[in-house]
Amino acid sequence: MTTNTISNGNGNGNGNGNGIGTGIDTGTGPGTGIDIEWAIGEAEAARTRLDFAKSAPKVFRAIIGFDAAAREGIDPALVEMIQIRASLLNQCAYCLHMHTNDARKAGESEDRLHLVAVWREARHFFTEKEQAALALTEAVTLVSDGGVPDEVYAQAAAHFDDTELAHVLALIMTINTWNRVALATGKVAGTDERR
Repeated sequence: MTTNTISNGNGNGNGNGNGIGTGIDTGTGPGTGIDIEWAIGEAEAARTRLDFAKSAPKVFRAIIGFDAAAREGIDPALVEMIQIRASLLNQCAYCLHMHTNDARKAGESEDRLHLVAVWREARHFFTEKEQAALALTEAVTLVSDGGVPDEVYAQAAAHFDDTELAHVLALIMTINTWNRVALATGKVAGTDERR
């Protein structure tokens, strides 16, 4: 697929008159749309907020340690589902992009990834244990909307022993922290500082 630029009628074919391409793919095949790599590069270049990892390295490493400890003993597929659901609720595109890609690499199905946002209407795609974790993720993430209801907590406690439940809660806390770091510092979806 060739990435072309849209002409603005000034004869230079770049669409904006300043010598910079638009990044719009004007092809007619299935790849028609935005040149994602170009768009990510442009968004990253325009980013003006601090680099949290460089500005507060001890804090950043502490969050990484908290995250790693929280994951211990939790099924990796469930880890990603929890992180995806919280990232959707927090509208964190950076983390959502990262964790949907991680889930795909771990073998998660596209159907389940697409249905995490509406899991209650697609319960048959998720185990009862996953449903309990997703409900708890929602309650903790949206805690200001009414706390964590007893029935949500009880459902999670019925599927996880105390140690597992503590780790699930810690994981929910860490992804909410990561979402807030990414949103507050303007992280760009499609980039991944882990690389």
